[in-house]
Amino acid sequence: MADLPRSNIVAAWQRLSPNHRGALWMIGASLGFTVNSAFVKTLRAEDVDTFQIAFARALFSLAALAPFCYRAGAGVWRSKAPGLQLGRSLCAAVAMICGFYAVGQLPLAEFTALTFTLPLFVVVLAVAMLKEEVRWRRWLATIVGFLGVLIMVRPGAAAFDPAALVALASVLGIALAVVILKKLPAGESHVTMLIYFCFTSIALSIGPALYFWQWPTAWQWLLLAAVGVLGVGSQAMIIRAYRVGEASFVAPFDYLKLILAGLIGFLIFAEVPDAWTALGALVIVGSTFYIARREAAQRKVTAAPGAAE
Repeated sequence: MADLPRSNIVAAWQRLSPNHRGALWMIGASLGFTVNSAFVKTLRAEDVDTFQIAFARALFSLAALAPFCYRAGAGVWRSKAPGLQLGRSLCAAVAMICGFYAVGQLPLAEFTALTFTLPLFVVVLAVAMLKEEVRWRRWLATIVGFLGVLIMVRPGAAAFDPAALVALASVLGIALAVVILKKLPAGESHVTMLIYFCFTSIALSIGPALYFWQWPTAWQWLLLAAVGVLGVGSQAMIIRAYRVGEASFVAPFDYLKLILAGLIGFLIFAEVPDAWTALGALVIVGSTFYIARREAAQRKVTAAPGAAE
């Protein structure tokens, strides 16, 4: 009898279309990443060092991955392109450290809005590193998106916070990792990618973490463990979302992060975004949404000769 509710839930899940399952995975990932950022912000407010958080994040993430590594066997430790994996992991680890610093300094909604510049950086890097062809509509949307960044951070104004530049450096690191990911050979295990990321993050953060180490309280240990488990869990949900559903359907649900960040920032940290932040966020979200739609449309017509953006 105890298994009956569980079987009903499984049956209801399987009745959903792939796109709707992907959307639910994306909603879960958006909630996970936003709550994770709030946990990091809380730890930074309690003077836990950025490198200590990054070290703990990687360590607890690795512990959460242990059962999957055991199930996958020894082959999970081998990569077809270890050099690319190391480069991707290094970019992602630096991005994580920059992100942890920035989220401790900026309002949660502003930090989250800046992370939506990822597609803008990917467009530029794809042209520079992958020699992809990008036509004028996507270039225009990219320029508009970066104008949204200028509206939000207002360099030169009295309200300008240099931490915004660190947040953008974090997004650039993630964009580099995404572009390198496109160069990896097919069939590379996602668990292998996460393992490389964890070990690279540990190697990069352990020295500064030990130097700045302060022994966490029981509450801080709990938050550090949650950051690690929730971080790797949210990454896994993102992967599942794009595996199950169509990218054009699933991707827009990621914008829920902005609403969630605004609510959590207001309710927990008493943060109220100003008009410039709201306007800049709208411009960034609008431009990245347009880019996502154009890429989805382009994928559908790639077989047609002379297809234009």
